Amino acid sequence: MRNFAVGARPPSEARARAAAAFLDTIGVTLAGAPEPASRIVREMVAADAGGPCVVVGTGVRASAAGAALANGTAAHALDYDDMCFVSLAHPSAPLVPTALAAAELAGASGSALVDAYVVGFEIEGRLGALMNPRHYHRGWHCTSTLGTIGAAAAASRLLGLDAIATGHALAIAASEASGLKENFGTMVKPLHAGLAARNGVLAALLARGGLTASEGAFDGTQGFLVAFSSERATLDEAVADLGRRWEIVDTGITVKLYPSCAGTHPTIDALLGLRREQGFSSDDVDAIEVGVDATTPTVLIHARPATGLEAKFSMPFSAASAVVHGRVGIDSFEAAGLADPAVRALMPRVTMHVDGSLDPSAPALTQARVTVKLRDGRSVSRAANGARGYPAQPASDAELGEKFMSCATRAISKGAAERALEMLRGIERLDDVRTLMAALGGK
Repeated sequence: MRNFAVGARPPSEARARAAAAFLDTIGVTLAGAPEPASRIVREMVAADAGGPCVVVGTGVRASAAGAALANGTAAHALDYDDMCFVSLAHPSAPLVPTALAAAELAGASGSALVDAYVVGFEIEGRLGALMNPRHYHRGWHCTSTLGTIGAAAAASRLLGLDAIATGHALAIAASEASGLKENFGTMVKPLHAGLAARNGVLAALLARGGLTASEGAFDGTQGFLVAFSSERATLDEAVADLGRRWEIVDTGITVKLYPSCAGTHPTIDALLGLRREQGFSSDDVDAIEVGVDATTPTVLIHARPATGLEAKFSMPFSAASAVVHGRVGIDSFEAAGLADPAVRALMPRVTMHVDGSLDPSAPALTQARVTVKLRDGRSVSRAANGARGYPAQPASDAELGEKFMSCATRAISKGAAERALEMLRGIERLDDVRTLMAALGGK
């Protein structure tokens, strides 16, 4: 990682995608701020007597590392944040809070903020292409493991580290990285994003202060690639064209239009489409069969969820909620939605299995084959390759704005949300990111 291209200028398309990621992620961070996991982390951070950085949607200020921890946790608290199917991670939940905290420290512009996001995304995406799917299948949560490295790269860019110091920051981050999929469906999953953001900031600050690390931290005999079960053992192929080819342009970012695990989205989309076209209700349904790829059952691990967090990782719940209500929103995973008798009655009739006929070359979590068996003897089916919000079916500006407002007003007033949205739509024109953060501070 020593030849890291710290000065590369991302192309306009990459910058536009990064700007949209800030808008979307700050929205879901505001929505996640009232969640229990976010509150617990925020209270711990607030106990450290404040600092220069804003905890979004609140009156709390914290150190850069503390704000990154709190905002990263809130960004992922509802599982409404974006996805990348190369890294198999939620890239923005760590990257945006890291970049915001580092930008506040540096008094950086919106343009610099966007550049730093792209830099972090590129490092994370390259590692994902190199290490997955083996890394993910072994139980590592890439949002946390790879997200820590990407976050360190973004922070290094904003703090002005040179190539040598950036290499040390990434190597420090390699020793900070962790995060287990076994904790999916608990408060620890959003904490993973917060820890990745915090650790990225810490790694860059430590490297700026002179802390050094091994040049072999990634591809040494006991380095990151070996310890974290990488598919390939060397970095050469992954980093050869850094600064010339842009993963964020080639792969894109998947924006979530449902606040649940991405593995549920193709199925939700397919079921909502069938429901509209065929006109059936949940009372008409005898059974729902969902065929998925081999990765999806390792993520959707809660067949009978007892909490809203578990329900986000439950195919029976997500499918039943979509059919019963014709929509899936934040409230679907709150107490009333979880206890809905019609949803609970339909869940046992939803089955999920690995479908060997799905395209094995497609990215994990992106395909489903859904069959709805109706009580009148009919059977209707649909195959889904992705869902709305995916790069091939991108969310419109109107959809992004609507999502932002519905999320933001959970933590700040409508007027404040509208002002923040206007600034975010022109983020690259901001002279100082602290202007935006002041608008996001809440009461």
